Amino acid sequence: MKVLVTGSAGFIGSGVTLALLARGDEVVGLDNLNDYYDVNLKKARLARFAEHPRYTHVQADLQDRGAMEAAFEQHAPQRVVHLAAQAGVRYAAKNPHAYVDSNLTGFLHVLEGCRHHGVDHLVFASTSSVYGANTAMPFSEHQSAEHPLTLYAATKKANEQMAHSYAHLYGIACTGLRFFTVYGPWGRPDMALFLFTRAILEGEPIKVFNHGKHKRSFTYVDDIVEGVLRSLDRPPGEDREWSGQAPDPASSGVAPYRIYNIGNEQPVELMRYIEVLEDCLGRKAEMQMLPLQPGDVPDTEADVSDLISAVGYRPKVSVEEGVAAFVCWYRDYYGV
Repeated sequence: MKVLVTGSAGFIGSGVTLALLARGDEVVGLDNLNDYYDVNLKKARLARFAEHPRYTHVQADLQDRGAMEAAFEQHAPQRVVHLAAQAGVRYAAKNPHAYVDSNLTGFLHVLEGCRHHGVDHLVFASTSSVYGANTAMPFSEHQSAEHPLTLYAATKKANEQMAHSYAHLYGIACTGLRFFTVYGPWGRPDMALFLFTRAILEGEPIKVFNHGKHKRSFTYVDDIVEGVLRSLDRPPGEDREWSGQAPDPASSGVAPYRIYNIGNEQPVELMRYIEVLEDCLGRKAEMQMLPLQPGDVPDTEADVSDLISAVGYRPKVSVEEGVAAFVCWYRDYYGV
C-alpha cells in the first residue's frame, strides 16, 4: 500500500513509519517540524528512514489548506494514518489557538483529502484524555465521553465526531484509536519519563503530581505501533447490531466507523513507575510532591477487549521492560 503518515517525525509517527517500511509499504511522511520541542530530536527520528527508497517526505503544516490539498493530489495515498497534532495537555492554557489550528482545522484538511482522493481507510489518533470526568474503571469505548477536562481532550473528542460525519456522508472507513500514556525510546521531552530521567541524572528534583497517587495504563510505544498497523489493515464496516434507540458511541449503524482503546490493561502506580526508573538508572530520585494539576485525572485504566476481538492483539510490554529500553536509548542518544 501507499500510506500517508502525518506526524512522521513524531514519537509514534516515526515508529509507525519504520514499521510500514519494514513490511514493504510505501510511505509518504508529512510533518511541519515545528519547535514545540527539540527539532533536532525530530530530525534524528527522520534520519532513521529519510533515505529509504520507499519513503517520501513532505514538510507541511496541517493547517495549510493548499499544502495539504497538494500533498493528497500529488501522492494519492490509499490509506492514511493521522498522528500529527498539537500535543501536550497543559500547553493549551498558554496557546489554545494552536490546538484549534492543528487539531480541528488540520483534521478537517485530512478528512477533505481523504474525501476527494478516494482514501479507503483513515486511522487517526485520539486519546484516553477524552474520558475526562469519567471515573468508572476500566475506561470503555462504550461509555459516554462527553466531559473532557482540557482543550486538548476536547479537540480529540471533536475529531472522533468529525470522522463519524465524514464516514457517514462519504463512506470513508474511519478508525479512531484512544492512546493511553505512551512511552518508550524516541519519546517526547515534555513527557513524564523523559523529564524524570533528565532530572534524576542531573541531580535535580522531579515533580510528582497528585503526591504520586496516580495510576496509569502506561503503554510501550512498540505495542502502540503494532496496534496501529493491525487496525490499519482492518477497515471497519457498519455495525449491524447498532441501534439509534440506544446508540453505542464506539461504533455506528450508519457509517463505517469504529473507536478503540489501545493501552496496557494493567495500570501501574506512578510511584512504582518511578521506582523502576530509579532501578534502571541506579540512582534515587529527589521528589517534590505536588497537588493534582488542573485537567489531570487521578487514574486511567484501559479496557482493550474490543481491540483484542477486532485485530487479535493486546499491548504486552511491562513497565520494567519498557522503562529499561527507554533508559538504554536515552543514555545512548545523549551520551550520559
